[in-house]
Amino acid sequence: MKAKIKEFINDPEKLEQLYRDDKNGFESGFEEVYPEIGKSGLSEYWRIRLDYDKKPDKVNSINLADILILIAACFTAGFLIKIPDILSVGLDDFMFYEKNAAIIVFLGLTIYIVWTERLFEIKKLALILTTFLILATYVNLLPSADNSASVNLVYIHLPLLMWCIFGLVFIDFDLKDKLRRIGFIRYNGDLAILMALIIIAGGILTGITIGLFEAIGISIENFYMENIVIVGAVSVPIVATYIIKNYTALTNKIAPIIANIFSPLVLLTAIIYLTALAISGKNPYSDREFLLIFNIMLLGVMAVIVFSVSETSILRKHRFNEMILFILSIVTVIIDLIALSAIFYRLGAFGITPNRLAVLGSNVLILANLAWIIIDLYKINFKKDSIREVELTIAKYLPVYLIWILFVVFGFPLIFGMK
Repeated sequence: MKAKIKEFINDPEKLEQLYRDDKNGFESGFEEVYPEIGKSGLSEYWRIRLDYDKKPDKVNSINLADILILIAACFTAGFLIKIPDILSVGLDDFMFYEKNAAIIVFLGLTIYIVWTERLFEIKKLALILTTFLILATYVNLLPSADNSASVNLVYIHLPLLMWCIFGLVFIDFDLKDKLRRIGFIRYNGDLAILMALIIIAGGILTGITIGLFEAIGISIENFYMENIVIVGAVSVPIVATYIIKNYTALTNKIAPIIANIFSPLVLLTAIIYLTALAISGKNPYSDREFLLIFNIMLLGVMAVIVFSVSETSILRKHRFNEMILFILSIVTVIIDLIALSAIFYRLGAFGITPNRLAVLGSNVLILANLAWIIIDLYKINFKKDSIREVELTIAKYLPVYLIWILFVVFGFPLIFGMK
């Protein structure tokens, strides 16, 4: 790393690439080589940049404007999620949360990102507002019935569609910049970890609060769950985003550690599960519920791979982690092939239904993505390529998922009707 820093000390783009590929290695290498390159203007810039993040007063400072924006975004999401109580809407009759929860959560996140990133261009604001209004109108005009497979698939895929739309806002609609997509993927990994920590802390606080009031003879459980908990639930992603944006030093330390611990455990679990599956005689061909659980596990493992890749890439090159991801990807392909074979069997035996077609499409997309990832991970482990190639592969593939989600949300009700 020292040699590369000296070689590219007058090339800003190359230095930035070195830093993004291996932040810790760059920092340690720069400190060692700085006395030799101190006369360069870029070296002074990098010294200030690297030292800035280490200042405790910068890490712990609180921006009042950000706090006010955070409160406003949480209040908006909290108010909208309480509309059933305010307007006395029958939840069972209208399916309010199934239709609107994802829109409300991502609206709060979008408001926070738009204000903190100052994305005030009129055309983009109009596009964001129009998109949310169209989706809210569309989903609320769908029938409130839980016996329509195509409509239920819309409700299932709507959070994914809102995630994609929020991703476009997050990258400022810059579809050409793959690095911004990578940044969005990393943000989601950090978000998942911080949300889990906040939820755990919130659960403990809820139990303590309700218990303390119960001890003095006051029952607040219903009020607390219907007001504090539900508003807190839609606020959690916004609060986690605030932490990620303002305490990057904290999140940059936690997320890679979790990724390094979690990916080997998931690999071990997946291998044990496949072994147990072979021994137990249980199969997804005849058991519909088992096939559903099998596919949920597949999606979970795929998410772990994507998250682990994004977090491994910001660490020093670690051969063990890269090999674990390579093996985990292969095991996941085996799981996907088993699921696909079961889906094709059920399609042949029972015909095409919205659910089977949706599961088939998602499995095929995941298989293609995994195959591409495995090729990149093979090159990394055996041909010394950079793990950044895997990140770029994941970033390039995201629009494919978006196209499929749009097809399910808008196409399935047209093709299958309300069946």
